[in-house]
Amino acid sequence: MTIKRSKTLTDYVILLFLLLAMAMCLVPLLNTVAISFSDKVSAQGGRVFVWPVNFNLLAYGELLKDAQFFRSFMISVYRVALGGAINLVLTILTAYPLSKSPAQFPAKNKYMWFMVFLMLFNGGLVPTYVLISQLRLINSIWALVLPGALPIFSCIILMNYYKTIPASLEEAALIDGGGPWYILLRIYVPLSKPSIAVMALWAIVGHWNDFFSGLIYITSRENYPLQTYIHSLSVSVDWQNVSNMKGEDIARMLSVSNLTFSSAKVVISMIPILCVYPLLQRYFVTGIVMGAVKE
Repeated sequence: MTIKRSKTLTDYVILLFLLLAMAMCLVPLLNTVAISFSDKVSAQGGRVFVWPVNFNLLAYGELLKDAQFFRSFMISVYRVALGGAINLVLTILTAYPLSKSPAQFPAKNKYMWFMVFLMLFNGGLVPTYVLISQLRLINSIWALVLPGALPIFSCIILMNYYKTIPASLEEAALIDGGGPWYILLRIYVPLSKPSIAVMALWAIVGHWNDFFSGLIYITSRENYPLQTYIHSLSVSVDWQNVSNMKGEDIARMLSVSNLTFSSAKVVISMIPILCVYPLLQRYFVTGIVMGAVKE
């Protein structure tokens, strides 16, 4: 028999708070989407809220007709695949020995303090750029993925998750003749899927949304990742060639503003993340909570 509990004032306050939090997240997103589908006059006049005014696709047409846009898109996809794979491999391999006791891994504390120090302090932008330049990685995909190859925070989360795995499983594998690689790949990695999924989500979002690295390390425009490329785009009219343009081309260019164009850039760039996040979201809470517990 199920006993129904009547809602109290506290329940309604919590519900109201959650609705306000949801609105704070959704309204800016809906406003950006609406502006991207609105015309120039309505967007610049502040008439657009969460629904397009004078619906049109001109901003998306200007954005998607550029061949460099698709090239930059594929560069970002390649960066996410390469950088995400490097992040996961190094995180898994580093977290496993650090999850052992000092008796099993005597140098554990030294490595931990070293990693924590690096997480709090770094050399800065100029020394990092000099290092990347001396390694001759400027204007290559490696300049985008190698500087952050080992995310230390993710490593600590995964290390603590490994500690929740019963030691008896490892002891049984050792009795059966399994070595460290067998134990890691056949026991620890399969049992750590929730935490690894969270690490993958962080890596994907981090690599996809990063535009600053492209501005610093990529000197050729055709090698820009997507976020760097769309950050450099702007709407402008070439008045020197306007006499050679058709009337409809001039009207089309004048009907697109930097506001609608920038909104379209934001919408296009967030679509892949919106597609990936639902696939990994169910692991998010479990992976974070279990990895955040330190025994």
